[in-house]
Parts: sequence; structure tokens; C-alpha cells
Amino acid sequence: MAQQDNREALSSSLSLWLSLSIMLCVCECLPPSAASRLFSHQPQQHKDIAAEVAGYADVAKRIIDLAVSGRAQNRSYTRLADFTDAIGNRVSGSHSLEMAIKYMHNAMTQDGLDVHLEPVMVPHWVRGEESARLLQPRNKTLAILGLGSSVGTPPGGIEAEVLVVESFEELQRRGAEAVGRIVVFNQPFVSYGETVAYRAAGASEAAKLGAVATLIRSVTPFSINSSVCLPHTGWQDYQDGVKRIPTACITVEDAQMMGRMARRGGLPLVVRLSMAARTLPDAPSFNTVAEITGWQHPEQVVLLSGHLDSWDVGQGAMDDGGGAMISWEALSIIKDLGLRPRRTLRAVLWTGEEQGGVGAQQYYNTHKVNLSNYDLVMESDLGTFTPVALQFSGSDVAWKVMEQVVQLLAPINTTKLETQAEGTDISPWMEAGVPGASLHVSDGRYFWFHHSDGDTMTVQNPADMDLCSALWAVVAYVVSDLQDMLPR
Repeated sequence: MAQQDNREALSSSLSLWLSLSIMLCVCECLPPSAASRLFSHQPQQHKDIAAEVAGYADVAKRIIDLAVSGRAQNRSYTRLADFTDAIGNRVSGSHSLEMAIKYMHNAMTQDGLDVHLEPVMVPHWVRGEESARLLQPRNKTLAILGLGSSVGTPPGGIEAEVLVVESFEELQRRGAEAVGRIVVFNQPFVSYGETVAYRAAGASEAAKLGAVATLIRSVTPFSINSSVCLPHTGWQDYQDGVKRIPTACITVEDAQMMGRMARRGGLPLVVRLSMAARTLPDAPSFNTVAEITGWQHPEQVVLLSGHLDSWDVGQGAMDDGGGAMISWEALSIIKDLGLRPRRTLRAVLWTGEEQGGVGAQQYYNTHKVNLSNYDLVMESDLGTFTPVALQFSGSDVAWKVMEQVVQLLAPINTTKLETQAEGTDISPWMEAGVPGASLHVSDGRYFWFHHSDGDTMTVQNPADMDLCSALWAVVAYVVSDLQDMLPR
């Protein structure tokens, strides 16, 4: 029995010696830094994640310094200005969007990044000529912006009495009055998430009751009725089986004015509406993808993004030129510092977001076979004003990791982690269980300019964009370089 024990002990010792010899041979073929990582790697649950993340404090400070006060200062703003001044707005299916994609492909390639285009099909709605005029009780031109996917009026336009309502409930109560009329929705702004329902569904709800067109009060908390006026456009959805009627947004001021006129009584309100809107067959487009390939796990991805398309008004600088630029800028900063993370960093500039995230959905359908290799998906689509926090959706354990990561942002006073990341383009990934993050900025003015002619470079601030770029780059780099992926 003792001899058998000795043989087993000798066998165990030989096995251990053989394993160590193999590991030493492997390490002789690796760079010293990679060999040390191989030996130090431990499963996530056995590591002190706080200590690991804290080890990135110096590199995070280098990223922040470069973005905020170094050679990259004002670079994301300058890039955005060059881009939007050259291209302008970029609605889905348009020639200007095609030119924007070519512009960004060339610019990021010249920046030294690995860039490629991934084809998708996007909706192609064309606004055409449009006008509206109040004929009674007085004559007044109404500024309008047709809503995305709206049908046009008959060639001669529509002239009809107006029914003004402030809610879907009031529309239902007064349904008999809607027949043959143009319904004006003068709904108060509560929040974008709640009030946008009138833009999305107002036409179909009014059509069910016999209305011939709808005019929707712009979904914004603030409006300036300047000489050019500022209605806010956006996508709307016709319900299946319901007659499609023309629909457009009007200014807050005009909606409120017609509401007051209707309450006073007297002469009926009459409006003439003309819209040449039409929908063409879906058009070919591309998601624009730039990468820094990971040194150890190139198949694993941290994705950061914004969308390249916009509406056909303004410059699309805020929505979402800024988000696209800081995603490019994050990769530029990391490249400029000579950093190469463990995993691949991938910036995706989405197309067709304004039509419901169609480009991002097609990307997801193509890449979801590699779902387990997506570490974190990030999106910036609520402006690039002063950053306030990082929003995050993921497991409780991943939350603990991200709490440590945002502490690295202390030099720019943005160490707050909030729940519920948001973003149309990353939502399919988050719904499938991939951790997600979004940028929370001081966005009190965002919906003042949203989807309007007011969305121009004048809204942007270079110092704010530097801060957003720094936050985006630090979070993306650190998560992509941690020894383990975020737990799910």
C-alpha cells in the first residue's frame, strides 16, 4: 500500500513538473507583458476588481489630458464642424447620406483606423414641397414640417375645417366632430417619451374617426417663433388597416393660437394644407465601422456608437453628429496614445436610426451569431453637452465593475453611474442580455433643437465635446482591456 502511495505521489509530481515546463516554454514565445498576464489571470470572482480597475488610473488620466487639454483638444468639435458644414443634413435614402458615409469612411481611414462598410437597406421617404395656411378666422401662413412616412395630399391640397384637441381622450369624446376635418393636436409637453405618442400615432387615431389630415404640435418643451419658425419633425407610424392621411408638425405657438381661437368660438377655423410627400423603394446604405483590433481576444468586442443619418432639416450636428464624432474620437485618442486593448474596440456609425434603428437592427441580425463575444455596447444619442453620468444596464456583478470604472473619471467630475442605458441602436443587444451603456449629459436644451432647423453647429460647445470624448474613451478602453469580460 505504501509503494502504491509513493507511485501516485511520484506520478503527481511528474505531471506538475510537465505542466510547468509546458507553460514556461509557451511564455518564452510571448512578450513579457503577455506572459505576466497569462500567469496572473484569475477568474472574475477571485480577483479584486477594484484593485485591477484602479491600476488604470494613470492611463485614464493620460486619455483625459489628451482630450481636454492636449493635442486633441477641440478636435471632435472641429471634425464635426468640418463634416456638417460640408455635408449638411443626411436623411435616410438621400444622396447627402451617401456622401456623408463616403466622407466618414475616408476621414477615419486617413486617421489610421481599420475601416469598412457593411451594407443595409433603409427607408427612402421624400418630403417634397409643403405648405399650410390658416384661412379663417384670419389669414396666416403656418410653418409646417411633414412627418416621416407621411403620405401627400391630393394635387390640389386639402381645405377643411379644423378640430383642435389636447389629448387622445378628448379626440375620442369629440369623435363625431372629426369627420371630414383636419385634427390639430395641441397636446402639452410632459416628457419626450410620453408626448411623442401624438407624433407617432396621431394620424392613425384621427383617421379612425374620419379626419382627412392631422397637424401635430411640435414635441418640444420650448419654442421661439422666429421669422422662419421652428417646427420639429420625426418619424410617425401608420397603423395597419387604417386609412393613411397626411400629417405634419406645426409650431407650439401656432398650435396654442388655434387652441385659443377654437375655445373663443365664432368663425370656424379653416386650413388649407398641401404636401407632396412620397415614399420611394428602400435604398441601399451602409453602417460605417472603424476598429482597433484587440491584441489578445480580437473576436471579443466593445462597441461604441452614434448614428450618422439625421432629418432633412438643420445640420444634424446635435442629433447625432456629436455622438458619431465622439465615438470616432475615442478610437483616435487611444490610437494616438499608442494603446492597444485586450479586446477589439469597434466604433459603428449607424444609418437609418431616425426611421426606427433599421441599420442597427440589420447589423444585429448579421452579428448576433457572435452574441457571446460582445462585451459592452455603448451609444451616444442625446447630445454631447456637459457629461453628467454614465447610464448602464447589466447584471449586478457587472454593475460593481462599472462602478469602479467610472471612478477613473474623477478628473472630469463624472463619477456617477446610473441605471437604464438607452439607445435605439443598441437596444437589440441589451434585450439579448449584452451589457449596455449610454451617455447622460446636461440635456435640458436638447429637445429645444431636436429634429428642427435649429439643430446646427451653434448648439455645440467644443469644451463639452472634449469632456464627452474623454469619458467615452476611458470607459471603452478600460472595459476592453480588463482581464475578463463583464459578467452577464
